Amino acid sequence: MSDSDHGDRYAASLAALTAAERVIPTGTQTFSKSPLHLPRGHAPHFLEEGRGGRVRDIDGNEYVDLMAALLAVMLGYRDPDVDAAIRDQLGRGISFSLATRLEGTLAERLADILPSAEMVRFFKNGSDATAAAVRVARAATGRDRVVAIGYHGWQDWYIGATTRRKGVPAAVAALTERVPYNDFATLEAAFDTHPDGIAAVIMEPVHGEEPAPGYLAGVRELAHRHGAVLVFDEIITGCRIAAGGAQAHYGVTPDLTCLGKALGNGMPLSVLAGRRDLMAEFDDIFVSGTFGGESLSLAAGIAVLDKIAGEPVIPALWGTGRSLTSALREAAAAHGLADVVRVGGPAPMQGVTFADHPNAAADAIRTLYVTEMLARGVLTTGALNVMYAHDRDDVSRVAAAFDGAFERLARELRRPGLEKRLSCPLIRPVFSVRGE
Repeated sequence: MSDSDHGDRYAASLAALTAAERVIPTGTQTFSKSPLHLPRGHAPHFLEEGRGGRVRDIDGNEYVDLMAALLAVMLGYRDPDVDAAIRDQLGRGISFSLATRLEGTLAERLADILPSAEMVRFFKNGSDATAAAVRVARAATGRDRVVAIGYHGWQDWYIGATTRRKGVPAAVAALTERVPYNDFATLEAAFDTHPDGIAAVIMEPVHGEEPAPGYLAGVRELAHRHGAVLVFDEIITGCRIAAGGAQAHYGVTPDLTCLGKALGNGMPLSVLAGRRDLMAEFDDIFVSGTFGGESLSLAAGIAVLDKIAGEPVIPALWGTGRSLTSALREAAAAHGLADVVRVGGPAPMQGVTFADHPNAAADAIRTLYVTEMLARGVLTTGALNVMYAHDRDDVSRVAAAFDGAFERLARELRRPGLEKRLSCPLIRPVFSVRGE
């Protein structure tokens, strides 16, 4: 399939995947890390080491990592300051019979930088935080219905509104309506249909496209006019596009905010923060978990905020992202692919997408692109997720991979039948989490 000789490049990964699939559904714990998203036989499936902005798979191949652990690693792998904080706390203990002062320390730090944060609760993953936000909103408003804009995790209240709803009671699924991003008219229609029934609008403030002028402020005004709670799901954007998240970057403050991923730099940590009156609902609702105050993750979160405050982390993410965007667009234009290859989203967390071509469908083009980037030492399924640790050598390596991958892609698109020439199944979206 590729000009590069794959040989046994991924032999250990394929063997490990075959073994894993016998005892683990889909072979891994996380949907977005499953083999469904990679060209089987032409991709690694298991990593064993990361350092800085690079990772090494179990076959010994090294990659510039543009997935960044699904955006959970912002500073880079084995960041010395975060690792030191974890080791220091490890010497004292991990989980205790009572709370530690780390909870209050991190909560106060978040309240200092996050516009919406008057009170804070900690969890372990994004789905915990978004589910808690919805419960708080329902408790505060006495309403049941939710409008969702974007992706918000795997729990019933949200996933029941997608095509992956198997196992979700129909009565639960019916309470959530998904609305496309930047589509204010459809959101207004949802409120017109249920003017006094919507508890919350929960949304990713930005992802694959920038908000239209006035859009975020308009959503807030509409929600408040109808007595609904506005929740920003900043699991991805928080501490990445700005220290205070997208709400600080765009100047629109929600009622509740969900954070995660970058805050822990790889440690399992998420947050629900918001207005004091809303967060006071936790006194009456039941949301609790043994590991919400687990100390290693809290220590990591404090170290991440220290680094953001003391070093130019956020400007570096924007700068590296813009460099990658320029390199991609230059390479695409040089090979006549400017109308086929697209990149969107804020610079620290962009995504590459593909348009259909007269000689190949977008899925076939994407499959070849991912295969060629992997063969050239860049780990991506389409993401351009940058880390603070990515340096000039990493950017140069990615730029060279763009050039080589697009040269091959342009050659293949000169004649029809690309899908038949691929020696692996197409990478197809199993379901669209951000708009179907």
